[in-house]
Amino acid sequence: MKHVYDYAIVGGGLAGASAIEGIRELDAAGKVLLVSEENHLPYDRPPLSKKLWFGNKKVEDIFLHDRTFYDQHAVTLALGAKAARLDPDARTLTTTQGETYGYGKLLLATGCKPRTLTIPGGDLDGICYFRNLDDYLRTWKVAAEGKSAVVIGGGFIGSELAAALNICKLHVTMIFPGALLCDRVLPDYLGRAVQQRFIEKGVRILASDKPVSFSRNGGKFITRTEKGEAVESDIVIVGVGVIPEMELAKSGGLEVGNGIVVNEYLQTSRPEIYAAGDNAFFPYRALGQPMRIEHWDHALNQGKWAGRNMAGAHEPFTHQPYFFSDLFELGYEATGEVDSRLETFADWQKENDTGVIYYLREGKVRGVMMCNVWDKVEAARELIRKGEMMSPDKLRGLIR
Repeated sequence: MKHVYDYAIVGGGLAGASAIEGIRELDAAGKVLLVSEENHLPYDRPPLSKKLWFGNKKVEDIFLHDRTFYDQHAVTLALGAKAARLDPDARTLTTTQGETYGYGKLLLATGCKPRTLTIPGGDLDGICYFRNLDDYLRTWKVAAEGKSAVVIGGGFIGSELAAALNICKLHVTMIFPGALLCDRVLPDYLGRAVQQRFIEKGVRILASDKPVSFSRNGGKFITRTEKGEAVESDIVIVGVGVIPEMELAKSGGLEVGNGIVVNEYLQTSRPEIYAAGDNAFFPYRALGQPMRIEHWDHALNQGKWAGRNMAGAHEPFTHQPYFFSDLFELGYEATGEVDSRLETFADWQKENDTGVIYYLREGKVRGVMMCNVWDKVEAARELIRKGEMMSPDKLRGLIR
C-alpha cells in the first residue's frame, strides 16, 4: 500500500478542516490526509442560505483556508473522492476511485445528506435538494428578479432560503406540513409572529400541506399538493431536513444510532476512529444526555476537539454549541435544548420584536433563544449549566 497517513480525515466540511487545526496544535509533523467528496476546498455553509444572497459575502470569502494553508500544514488533499469502504482491522480506507489509504487515526466528519422526497417527480432534473456550494451556485444562476420559486420545508433552512429569495425579488411560495414556520423550535406565539412577517413581505404560505408530485410544463415546474394546489414556478428548492451520513461507519461495523455513536473523547466503538460534527451522536455534558447537533459552532469546536484528541490530548468534549439564524429583520442566537415541546417562557418586548425565550423541563432551563438580543450566549450557557429551578419571576430580565 503506497499511501499511509498518521491521520486521515473523511469529510471536507468545517469539522474536517477544524480537525486539521487541532492536530497541528499538538503534532506538527504527522502526515495528514483529507478526503472530500466535493471538489471545493472546505468552506462555511451558513452563508449559502444567508450572506451570499445579500451580497454581504462573495463565494471566494467563504472558504475556510486557501490552498497555501494545506500546503504549509503538510495536508494531502483528495478532493472529489468519495470514501466507500472502511476496514478497521486493516486500518484502511478505500474510495470509489479505487484508491486505498492506510491510517493511524481516522476522523469521520462526513456530515449529513439531505432528505429526498419519494414522490412522483421527486428526482426531476433541476429540483434542488439544497445542501452545498454547488447547489447555491446552480440556484443563484437562475434566481433572477421577477422569477418564481417554490420552497418545500418550513424549518430554518427553508425559511432562510425563502427570505433570501424574497429579498432578491423573486415570487416565493412556501409549502410545509406544519401549521407554523419552524414549529419544532419556535413556540406557537413566536411562530405566528414570524409567519406573519413572511406574509407581509409577500411570501405565499401553504401551511399544513405537502407536495404529492412534481412535473414539468415547458420550462416551468408544477408542484401539486395534497390539498389540491398546483403551483407553477421557475425554481423548486427542497429543504426538508437531513440524515446523518453513516454508510462508511456501517461498512466498518461501528456502532451507530441517531448518528455515529462516540464517547466523551469523540471516539467511536473503535478507539482509533473518531467522529465529529453533524454526524456524531455524543454525550452532551451540560444537558446530561446524548445528542446530535447540526450547527456551525458545533462542527467548528467538535472538529478541533477531535483533532486534538487524535493527536493525544485526551480531553473530554465539554463545549456547549450555539446556533444562529436570520429571518428578515429577526436575528436569533440559541443554545441548549431548543424544542417547542418543552415548557417555554418568553421575556418579550412586542414593540421591537426583542426578547429571550427560555425552554424548561421540570422548572430547569434546558435551552435559551435570544431574538435580536446579542452577545449573551455565554450567559445563557451558564444558566443551563447551573441547572437551578427557575420561576418566570426569576427569569424576567435575567438576560437582556
